[in-house]
Amino acid sequence: MKYPYGTKSQQRLASCDPRLVRVFERAADFWDIAIIEGHRSSRRQSSLFMAGKTKVRRSKHNEDPSLAVDAAPHPIDWDDTERFYRFGWGVVGLGASMGIKLRWGGDWDGDGDTSDQSFNDLVHFEVVDGD
Repeated sequence: MKYPYGTKSQQRLASCDPRLVRVFERAADFWDIAIIEGHRSSRRQSSLFMAGKTKVRRSKHNEDPSLAVDAAPHPIDWDDTERFYRFGWGVVGLGASMGIKLRWGGDWDGDGDTSDQSFNDLVHFEVVDGD
């Protein structure tokens, strides 16, 4: 079943790197997804940093097109972290099957251990370019 993106999600996803677009277009075959944010301005990044909602002053979200996307299974239930973990691992695996390496905010170091994170950002996915 293909889950269609709403207008806002489509616009946000369109601000992302084509690799992210491909992964999340394919992901919509499996999940109903809300795209929370793609590209973000430096001003917004600074505001999020000052509010403690991000740990970096400059993000892959600030690239144009964005090398990061914030996405969640829809409808969003912020208290259902198990659902976010299943979705996160599923998206990372889907990207890998497409030859696109992603870093997910639930396992920043990519070691498969989600208990060693100092900052969880379960909606964050970014393209890894051999860094």
